[in-house]
Amino acid sequence: MADDKRATARKLDSEGPMDGHTNGSAGAANSRASLASPAGPLTLDALIHERVRLGIVSALSVHERLAFTELRQVLDTTDGNLSAHARKLEDAGYIECRKSFAGRVPRTDYALTALGKARLKEYVAHMEALIRMTRDG
Repeated sequence: MADDKRATARKLDSEGPMDGHTNGSAGAANSRASLASPAGPLTLDALIHERVRLGIVSALSVHERLAFTELRQVLDTTDGNLSAHARKLEDAGYIECRKSFAGRVPRTDYALTALGKARLKEYVAHMEALIRMTRDG
């Protein structure tokens, strides 16, 4: 059984890009590793899997729109870190960014796109399947 889990981990680590989406880094593709299961292939979206980006899409999945400052507080991260991760999600089409002014103060708001919602739903289904496989295995 342990050999099966190690083989699964190696497969997740070794598989390259499958869908051609870019994640905003120099030609890197959106790593969507495949994991075979009796129900069919499952995919892990490495773009969402990163901690801060998972936090961004998770927070936006329960709020229609959040300001940059609200996300920064919720995720307890720096401006630069949040900005870099949000840009990757925006470049991939997972979130949308709207810039405006409240008086003279700039305001940046983020919202999850339909694609982002779909990718998060796939990611959660994959993680649930991994949990089931771990419990059953």
